[in-house]
Amino acid sequence: MFKAFSRGTHHRLFLFNFAPQRPSASMSTAAGVKRVGTHNGSFHCDEALGCFIIRLTKKFSDAQILRTRDPQVLETLDAVLDVGGVYDPSTDRYDHHQNGFEEVLGHGFNTKLSSAGLVYKHFGKEIIAKELHVDEDHPDVHLLFLGVYKSFMEAIDAIDNGINQYETDQPPRYVNNTHLSSRVGKLNLDWIDPDQSSENENAAFERAMALAGSEFLDIVRSHVRSWLPGRSIVMECLEARLDVDPSGEIMVLTRSCPISILRSHLKMDTFIFWKLHLFELEEEMKINPPIKYVLYQDDRSKSWRVQAVKIGADRFESRKALPSEWRGLSNDELSSESGIRGCIFVHMSGFIGGNQTYEGALAMAKAALITIGEREPV
Repeated sequence: MFKAFSRGTHHRLFLFNFAPQRPSASMSTAAGVKRVGTHNGSFHCDEALGCFIIRLTKKFSDAQILRTRDPQVLETLDAVLDVGGVYDPSTDRYDHHQNGFEEVLGHGFNTKLSSAGLVYKHFGKEIIAKELHVDEDHPDVHLLFLGVYKSFMEAIDAIDNGINQYETDQPPRYVNNTHLSSRVGKLNLDWIDPDQSSENENAAFERAMALAGSEFLDIVRSHVRSWLPGRSIVMECLEARLDVDPSGEIMVLTRSCPISILRSHLKMDTFIFWKLHLFELEEEMKINPPIKYVLYQDDRSKSWRVQAVKIGADRFESRKALPSEWRGLSNDELSSESGIRGCIFVHMSGFIGGNQTYEGALAMAKAALITIGEREPV
């Protein structure tokens, strides 16, 4: 599948060519075909993903991938990722290991970039525009560019640069070896593998590119398909909040969203998508006071839900849980306690409740607003 050219103990050149989604090796070098280099040896998620992403661009769509640390070879290549000690987009050099490197995406993101992040910074909008079938200067392209970075790319950068997810010196309570960077790392040859050849190593790198690349494309396309429409829906509902209640603290989701098809698989409520956008849009739109409750119709039972908004996207505590007197009650008992007809349930933690009608769910939210209650326990 691959051919290795010996260049000393540490400098070996591996050349291969494959389509982004279905790899296949080739040694042919057609006139005008771009060549993209990265290092040989053990690989990480960032260069595997970076090589995949750069081949999605018009400039490097037919590029061959060369794996080597030979500086003389690297100098001859059209682009170099994760090796060479140079970051210079004008010459398509995208390394991040050199002293003094502090490049970040910007736009509020401060995580130091890996080689994948560097490629995404300079080519991400082109790829997203292609998926949207619009020009790069379309406003939706910038929204998705930032959204994909936040939900996917930033973690790749942080992990490769050894940046902890939480600002603490405490050891983690459990080991997580299921994230993409870990799964890509596991594709490296095991020390007990009987075939330690360079051909086998490069076959593993191909698999790493395919794995990282497929997840990248899944994220981009899910953002195009559901994230962007969901954001528009949440924005419309936020703008209409004062029509629901003068307090401005109750939002009603009146439109469905394609992400509801995930419900049966993820066991989440139909309108889970609103959580992806509410906190950002509240800040962007300067919503004050913040939303306390979100109402939406259950797509199966057609009854209505009233859900307390969390204090943060990655927190479990609610801004204002439903009244403690209601928690754990259901049906007639709950209706009697609350004085509201049609009640179905309130969760033991107070983060969600249900009513047979929209009017009943709205009455529950309004009543909950005026109660003096503690936040939902963490």
